[in-house]
Amino acid sequence: MSEPTSAELTTLGIAEAASLMRRGEITSAALTEAFLARIEAVDHKLASYITVTAERARIAARQADMELSQGLNRGPLHGIPIALKDIYETEGVPTTGHSHLRADYVPAIDAETVRRLKAAGAVILGKLATHEFANGAMTPDQPFPAARNPWNTDYQPGGSSSGSGAAVAAALCMGAMGSDTGGSIRNPAGFCGTAGIKPTYGLVSRCGIFPLSFSMDTAGPLAWTVEDNALMLEVLAGHDPNDQASAKTAKVDYGAATHRSIKDMRIALARTWYEGGLTADMAKGMDEAVRVLRDQGAVVEEVVFPDIWDYHICGRVVITVEAHAIHRQEVIETPEKFGYTTRRRFQLGAFITAEQYLSAVRFRRKLQVDTRAAMRGYDLVLAPNQWGPPEKFEEPQAIFHFLGKASLSMPFNVTGQPAMTVCCGFGSDGFPLAFQLAGRPFDEASVFAAGAAYERATPWRLRRPPL
Repeated sequence: MSEPTSAELTTLGIAEAASLMRRGEITSAALTEAFLARIEAVDHKLASYITVTAERARIAARQADMELSQGLNRGPLHGIPIALKDIYETEGVPTTGHSHLRADYVPAIDAETVRRLKAAGAVILGKLATHEFANGAMTPDQPFPAARNPWNTDYQPGGSSSGSGAAVAAALCMGAMGSDTGGSIRNPAGFCGTAGIKPTYGLVSRCGIFPLSFSMDTAGPLAWTVEDNALMLEVLAGHDPNDQASAKTAKVDYGAATHRSIKDMRIALARTWYEGGLTADMAKGMDEAVRVLRDQGAVVEEVVFPDIWDYHICGRVVITVEAHAIHRQEVIETPEKFGYTTRRRFQLGAFITAEQYLSAVRFRRKLQVDTRAAMRGYDLVLAPNQWGPPEKFEEPQAIFHFLGKASLSMPFNVTGQPAMTVCCGFGSDGFPLAFQLAGRPFDEASVFAAGAAYERATPWRLRRPPL
């Protein structure tokens, strides 16, 4: 076999690259250099990276090669180049939150997730752009340029894990860490055409990740394929006593789950959430997704869930109040240091009363119970990931953009269920289309099984942005 070219190296899947490394056909050093070269060549168009830690990455890659050559195999991420949303604390490397308020902040220790990735032998390429503190939009009054959508750089990549979606789609890393409070992994995954999973609330530690909403924050990966997400989550999942919300769960082989048959799997289609609201391309994409899943042996049936606006409004109230509580002091004392959109979104929380917040918390519990009842007899929920294509970059950006349309991702933040974005084709405008698969709490395995079965049956993973 001839040695892969640099371009071929950067478009390998994690599982494929890991297998080639085990066989000695490629090295982590060569893989890392290929990504560093591509970042240098391409990222000026996208601004997906805030910080590139090239020398640290080279050292980690050489270490991985040495260990593998001596028979030490740390698992499927050993020697794999990945990157981190810049709200993940990294020892000795700035963690900015894409904000003037943290522009000079250099943590002394790694976030628990970063520690786990390093222990698994992953090579960290750097820190990725984010909406400010995972909440505001990317505006000109912030310290770093806005990340761009690799399918068309005049458009937004989705947020708040904007750099994560853009970098994975553009082959600037093999996987990336994001966070999801109201859709912030799934939005950029959908708009950039990658796969991305919001795990069950409590499955992955949030210790050392800048918080936005204590009761809704989740951390998880984005990668090019469902299988690559599964391999990353396998390393990340597990109890952390330092995270008060962390759950004690049995270890699951998520990688193996991606090869399971989905014959007779029962999937509830939440058509009432989106009927009549999607673009023609997105509606066609959903109908095709249903057909493909049925062709793989799954049973897909329409099921009525609570109204999409109920989840949306409930989630927005909870996030807005909890985000204000976290940032209240800085919003009062140094409001000018926030981007204008971030500041206004955080200030909004001051106008919601304790009674209104508690009503939302109680209503959230009802939505969780009603969703579980609607899912009775079903393994998964199927819904669109987005209403249509991403928005164009325009100034000034809408401050409260979430007041216009209900979020299709919010239901699973409110319920805490695992939910995964899967690319299901491309619209006539060239932008990716995507759906979500959501499972029962802590049943990421079924989500991965169905998502991977869909990917195997379709050609969409062969198409990359023409950068």
